[in-house]
Amino acid sequence: MAKQSVIARSQKKPKYSTREVNRCFRCGRKRGYRRDFDLCRICFRELANEGKIPGVRKSSW
Repeated sequence: MAKQSVIARSQKKPKYSTREVNRCFRCGRKRGYRRDFDLCRICFRELANEGKIPGVRKSSW
């Protein structure tokens, strides 16, 4: 979980557009970010397994 100060800093408009950092809205993690869902891979997996993301389900074959 990211510190509150790091999350607040990432929400400010950066001086240059290339410095923008995408963060998970649940935990603030910046690595493993999924743009389609605005979540990191860990939070995405948790919510998908609980069935809270519509249209996503665990694959099995």
